[in-house]
Amino acid sequence: MKLQILCIGKLKLPYAKLGCAEYLERLKHFYAVELKELPDARRAKGGDARAWKAAEAASFRAACDPGCYLVALDERGRSGNSRAFAQWLGQKRDSGVHTVTFMIGGPDGIDEALRREAADMWSLSALTMPHELARLVLCEQLYRAASILSGSSYHRD
Repeated sequence: MKLQILCIGKLKLPYAKLGCAEYLERLKHFYAVELKELPDARRAKGGDARAWKAAEAASFRAACDPGCYLVALDERGRSGNSRAFAQWLGQKRDSGVHTVTFMIGGPDGIDEALRREAADMWSLSALTMPHELARLVLCEQLYRAASILSGSSYHRD
């Protein structure tokens, strides 16, 4: 199975770059992994957030692998612990899903129509966090899920 991570914007903070690189490298031992950074919509003062999100939604759609299982990361999504996330990921793998694509939206979130198109929605936390930290948390949790599924000692209950 392939894991595809689509993100609006580039990482700027060194801790996020280093952490994401580390966990993505580790994750490659379990899954094919692809991370794509998509351009931010041009935001102008007094502009329309719906238009910005719609432009970013078009970028998401163009970047998705055909036939992928699309997952929006959103505060309204399902939440669970690391074992539940691992179980969910294992179910996707075992049911023959070829690609699971995770979307991390821009500063205004993910377009409503695109959220409805997603096969699933997950919340990384009830807390609000910067997008760079959300990307790092996703990368670590994907690695943790893969570790749980493989029976490695990384995750401890």
